[in-house]
Amino acid sequence: MPEETLNVLALLALAALAAGYVDAVVGGGGLIQLPALLLFMPGAAPVQILATNKLASVFGTSISAATYYRRVGPDPKTFVPLMILAFAGSALGAGVASYLPAEVFEPIVLVALILVGAWVLFKPSLGEATELRYDGHRHLIGAMVVGFAVGFYDGALGPGTGSFLVIGLVGLLGYSFLEASAKAKMANVATNLAALVVFVPQGAVLWKTGLVMGVCNLIGGYLGARTAVAKGAGFVRVFFIVVVAGFIVRIGGSVLGIW
Repeated sequence: MPEETLNVLALLALAALAAGYVDAVVGGGGLIQLPALLLFMPGAAPVQILATNKLASVFGTSISAATYYRRVGPDPKTFVPLMILAFAGSALGAGVASYLPAEVFEPIVLVALILVGAWVLFKPSLGEATELRYDGHRHLIGAMVVGFAVGFYDGALGPGTGSFLVIGLVGLLGYSFLEASAKAKMANVATNLAALVVFVPQGAVLWKTGLVMGVCNLIGGYLGARTAVAKGAGFVRVFFIVVVAGFIVRIGGSVLGIW
């Protein structure tokens, strides 16, 4: 069991605060939080890092989801099935997390991020307003597919889950960035809880670290959600592009062996 010093906890707390803010606006807090855990806790096993990250993240996603629900009012006919399938996908992904190294995902995720980033960057009208592409069962099936696929990725690896949920809801279903962020937070709560259902019985969670980070993640999530609601879809779109660019640099450097 790795021991956390006060200095390490303080640095991880700051990372969790920033991650909570970023994650609440558009997803992608894992870009900050997971590398921080890897950097400052080199003695922890990979499954401990993943499990502790999930514990910290569930605090921020829960408070930001509640804030979005009160202020945006997302339709439960969409976000409830989205949450259910995201939970199932995440539980399955967490169950195989120990057998799938990050190297399996990274090249695929990198290509997806480049395509997504370019799409959003060169199509300014994307996500400005909600213009649903499907209705009825087709809309519901689309939401469920997004939830399950991204949920599996979140359980197995995690970073960027919120961003992938947002772009799935914007690009596939036609939501605005603000409404997509609201629904993505609902689904993200489900994926984090599902992963913890798998990780906690394994004894993988580092509770002291996770709870300290969780409190800071909660504060960041609350501030981020309020900012996103106040600033609107345009702000969220710009924030999304910045976060995706950061992901491309981070994962691209890993794939190329720069770090």
